Formats: sequence, C-alpha cells, structure tokens
Amino acid sequence: MADRSGASWHGDTGLQPERTDLAWSRTTLSMVIAASVFLRWMPHHGWFVGTLVGGAVVTALAINLTQKRRFHRAVRGIRQETMPPHIGSTAAVAASVVVLALLGIYTVLFLPLQP
Repeated sequence: MADRSGASWHGDTGLQPERTDLAWSRTTLSMVIAASVFLRWMPHHGWFVGTLVGGAVVTALAINLTQKRRFHRAVRGIRQETMPPHIGSTAAVAASVVVLALLGIYTVLFLPLQP
C-alpha cells in the first residue's frame, strides 16, 4: 500500500475519493459560512436565529465527523470495483439545507424586527 497522496493507494488515476472528499469539505465550509450569516441576523430577529445557527453548525460537524469513514468507504469501493452511492449522507445534508432555508425564509418574512 502506497501513501495516501498517490493514485497507487487506491488505483484510481482520476483521484475520485479525494475529489469527493474535497466536495464534502466545501460543503462543511459552506455550512459554517451560513452559520456566520445567521449570527448577523441575531440582533435583528432575536433568539430564534440561534436555531438556524445551531442547525448549520450541527450539520457541519456531522459532515466533518463522518468524512473519514466516507473516504475509506470510497477507497474500498474502488478496490472492490463496486461502490454504492452515499444516499443517506446526501439526503441528510439536502434535508438539512432545505429545513435551514425554510426556517431562514420564515425568519425574514414573519419574525418582527427587534428595535
């Protein structure tokens, strides 16, 4: 087994597991940025925005904590020439984004502005 940086580690010259790993990292960063934007809303919309911040942070942490497992699963899939899709992870993140978007829309449209 070679080092993790080369294609010989898993035999994929396209480095698909690394590219997928980077995509999940960008998703984590996007959730942290969303949480930061939500924090700016807190003085204007009150405590309810804390649920948005918490949801974004929990999603980012969940992605980050499961990232290594997904990477190794992808490497095993390439070696065994069978790789089932990550439907659970993708659906969970998609659901989280939809819920955060709906709560964000609710916050902006229906919660009164704080003086």
